[in-house]
Amino acid sequence: MAEGGKRFLTLGIESSCDDTALAVLEGGHGLLAEVISSQIDSHSVYGGVVPELASRMHQEAILPLLESVLAKAGIGEPAKELSLIAVTSGPGLMGSLLVGVMTAKALSQGWGVPLIGVNHLEGHIFANAAVSEELKPPFISLIVSGGHTEVVLVRAFGDYELLGSTRDDAAGEAYDKVSKVLGLGYPGGPIIDRLAADGDPNAFQLPLPLASTKEIEFSFSGLKTAAMTLIGKETALGEEFPLADLCASFQKAVVDSLMGKIKLAVKRTGVKRLTVSGGVAANSGLRAALAEYSRDRGVELFLPPRGMCTDNAVMIAAAGYSSYMRGNRSDLHLSPNPSWSIW
Repeated sequence: MAEGGKRFLTLGIESSCDDTALAVLEGGHGLLAEVISSQIDSHSVYGGVVPELASRMHQEAILPLLESVLAKAGIGEPAKELSLIAVTSGPGLMGSLLVGVMTAKALSQGWGVPLIGVNHLEGHIFANAAVSEELKPPFISLIVSGGHTEVVLVRAFGDYELLGSTRDDAAGEAYDKVSKVLGLGYPGGPIIDRLAADGDPNAFQLPLPLASTKEIEFSFSGLKTAAMTLIGKETALGEEFPLADLCASFQKAVVDSLMGKIKLAVKRTGVKRLTVSGGVAANSGLRAALAEYSRDRGVELFLPPRGMCTDNAVMIAAAGYSSYMRGNRSDLHLSPNPSWSIW
């Protein structure tokens, strides 16, 4: 509750890449409304996100979405009813971030509502906290998506240590590139995951990146190259291509790589509470491996609903609310920072 018994309502705005999303959250967990506009169909013909197109589409979508989310939340007088505006201000695509930040600043100034800039990766950490009141630090957080693969120790909300990250490609990026070579479409993760369900994960022996190192770090560039080389060889044979088997084998290598470093992080820190977020957190192979590991090793596992794995405004509102309650503030000088780090 805000001062004077008023409900504390946060408007969250997310536009860091190719999804325009808004949400209204009561406190840290009470979702009142959520809307999202996906640009997947517009970018799929190019095999990836086109930054200039993304920013223009954010501009077209954000005000209609604002009207929609306020109506769904039953908010008639935002200046009186909203307590906070939380907006992703980095990292991400500069043009996309700019649309969200400038919109949030204009609304903050016009309505007289406080403003808070949110780090996108902190938002992913809060994807689980927003739906699980039981989740308390310390915990290990794996953030795995098309742009990020990081393992983070969350000592407390606002106190983060980067335990390790990828040397090159993110896991989701590797999925997208292999899918593109196979002609399957964009984004590649859900497509390969679906095909892998009918394949033999042991049909092809693909390299397990950095399996022998004792560091909590990832590399997916070599795996991507090995998969693409294998695809070229199989295609050159001119025979029926075992597509499902290749997808299953590729997915097994990615999941095994992620699981190896997660296990190492748990062992080194002694923290037996784990969260996973980001688009790849929706992957069925990864979720199954995580569930098995948590059962076998007594690790408390938190997975967000699949709809909360990809970029969304609920996690931004939750992270913004927490940050505001910790005493952080932003003002109208807030600017997007595409490389903003919280480690």
